[in-house]
Amino acid sequence: MEFTEEQLERYSRHIILQDVGVEGQHKIREGKVLIVGAGGLGAPAALYLAAAGVGTLGLVDADAVELSNLQRQVIHFTPDVGKLKVISAREKIQAVNPDVQVIVYHKRAVAANIAEMVKDYDFILDGTDNFPAKFLINDACVLARKPFSHGGILRFDGQTMTYVPGSACYRCVFENPPPLNAVPSCSQAGILGAVAGMLGTIQAAEALKYLIGKGELLTNRLLIFNALSMSFRTVAIKKNPRCPVCGENPAITKLVDEQQKTCDLRKS
Repeated sequence: MEFTEEQLERYSRHIILQDVGVEGQHKIREGKVLIVGAGGLGAPAALYLAAAGVGTLGLVDADAVELSNLQRQVIHFTPDVGKLKVISAREKIQAVNPDVQVIVYHKRAVAANIAEMVKDYDFILDGTDNFPAKFLINDACVLARKPFSHGGILRFDGQTMTYVPGSACYRCVFENPPPLNAVPSCSQAGILGAVAGMLGTIQAAEALKYLIGKGELLTNRLLIFNALSMSFRTVAIKKNPRCPVCGENPAITKLVDEQQKTCDLRKS
């Protein structure tokens, strides 16, 4: 299907890029990206992927917009407080780009439903804020052989890596969720709002690079940054042959829900 004159104008800054062009923009339009979590990371990622013209965006979130979300979850506005996040996000995506089909999943991603959700998408973006969800997304994508972008933020720090079948997965680096009181959540320790935007847009760029098949993805690399010092470093990681989900003799062959270990800052 050819682009209309309006679409050619809308995507003109992509089309003039040597590594994108009309062919790359067609790939973006045909692309399907699932965003798990319509919060700090998922919000900026969804806006940029919608603006880029990704054909189908899936949004997974069970929560409603709260006032405290607005400091960083830029897809939600003050009048949206109390509204379901997936509905609020869909409205903004459609306002940014009516070309995009938005599929909403007003539910929490759990072992019983995530495999069904990821199966129809080309790329999955982890925008969640808890370790059980991150490990579940990793395991679901590894078992389904789906590429995904991991993202994590806390205080002034962010980290991200990309998995494609055959590369190191999240469990190759972090085998299990951290023990109780090891790592607080953003609601407990805080997060600089712009850090969420920095990382969410990196994740969106990884998704777009994957769809057009250009550039070097963050595979076998963990990108870590600190916004206070504005320092970035990349740590080389390797596929672990003893990884419990993608190793030579995997112990994880079906999806399970891990328990969230809540950090008590008063005891830390």
